[in-house]
Amino acid sequence: MMSGFTHFDQKGNAVMVDVHEKADTYRVAVAAGTITVNEEVFQAITNHTAKKGDVLGIARIAGIMGAKKELIPLCHIIALTDCEISFELDEKHRQIKATCKTSCIGKTGVEMEAMTGVSVALLTIYDMCKAMDRGMEISGIHLVEKSGGKSGHYKAEK
Repeated sequence: MMSGFTHFDQKGNAVMVDVHEKADTYRVAVAAGTITVNEEVFQAITNHTAKKGDVLGIARIAGIMGAKKELIPLCHIIALTDCEISFELDEKHRQIKATCKTSCIGKTGVEMEAMTGVSVALLTIYDMCKAMDRGMEISGIHLVEKSGGKSGHYKAEK
């Protein structure tokens, strides 16, 4: 392993970490992110009047599908036992906060799946509403909390 980095071998080649010796544990991760939209988009989402349909319903399904995809190089394939996408609407700031909770029983965590789920859900909102607002801004995608495994419990300070 090169300089303490786990994803490199002695020659500096990128490798997947071998986790076979790690114990299977129940692991949970929660990630969140926000999209800021204009008034027209916020009202279309709130009132279910967007031309492309139920924006949050479709974004929820897209987020779950995204969490199940293997998109991150060298990230282990995870058999999710659960994936939940939820949304909070903030009318004052015209923001939609997406949260993704993932879980599994396995040798490695589900943080990347949770963050991918949030990202895909927010990108789906953008895609479905871009005709009304090309200036939407996705921000703040982060790990909120994780538990399970050797590193234990983590909770973001903010």
